[in-house]
Amino acid sequence: MAHKMSVFPKIMKSHSPPRPTRSPAFSRLMTAAPLFHPRYGFILASMSTTFDKPVLQVDRLDVRYGNFQAVKQVSFQVKPGEIFGLLGPNGAGKTSTLSAVEGLLTPTAGAITVAGYDSQREALYARASMGVQLQSTSFQPELTITEIIRLYAAIHGVTLSKDRINSILDDIKLQDAGAKRFGQLSGGQQQRVSLVIATIHNPPLLLMDEPTTGLDPQSRRKLWERIEAMRAKGHAILITTHSMEEAESICDRIAIIDHGQIITTDTPQAIIDDNRDNPEVIRASRKGRITLEDVFIGLTGDAIRS
Repeated sequence: MAHKMSVFPKIMKSHSPPRPTRSPAFSRLMTAAPLFHPRYGFILASMSTTFDKPVLQVDRLDVRYGNFQAVKQVSFQVKPGEIFGLLGPNGAGKTSTLSAVEGLLTPTAGAITVAGYDSQREALYARASMGVQLQSTSFQPELTITEIIRLYAAIHGVTLSKDRINSILDDIKLQDAGAKRFGQLSGGQQQRVSLVIATIHNPPLLLMDEPTTGLDPQSRRKLWERIEAMRAKGHAILITTHSMEEAESICDRIAIIDHGQIITTDTPQAIIDDNRDNPEVIRASRKGRITLEDVFIGLTGDAIRS
């Protein structure tokens, strides 16, 4: 499920001269003015992640591509301090749902709110209230890690001192790699940088599209720890994954989607318990005990999807 990250600094105005050592495009982004809350006037990069309502609310979402309906009446919510997993086979509607939440496509029907902002009427502020980490993020490979961090911080109106950047690099175990080009990093290192960029503006909502695909077990566990740390800070996290182990390990609740419709939503253990006696689930079991993967295959079928 690969799609490109959208960047939305077009409405911002330059307020300081560009650095002579940077390209014009880099300099324009580095001097962009911060984005302000439309009603209260504070900088969105400084907004609180504390909410008493769901951070993400998806209500009766429909997505069509011509005559084909990819998403049918999908509803779910993600609360503050919750990791919510969206699981489904290839072509089930995960990518279309995530793309609608990100604002990359316009739903045929339904409503999406992010941190209280309507994704259609207040699209800019809804997008500014989320961070996105994709399965494969193609940052400019010729830029150094430090340059990338400074670039995306400026887009979101975040001012970072040299000490703060060093602290960020130290936190992701890349303290000696600030001058290293992004294209020279390993997959696990790139994902660590990607998570920093996705959360650099302290967004209430974090979207993660199969973030641990291709990582070794050590890198995957470390990324899980960072995701759980985001949850502990009150962020709402929506994650898509094909790893049932990952869903069981870190998700507070999950929804299984197939043929554009949500089949079930609950905690991983509750879904296992509710389907333990399902004949299709029992048939899918390979080890005598029912796992989340058994339930997933029992509910969505064992046919390979293209």
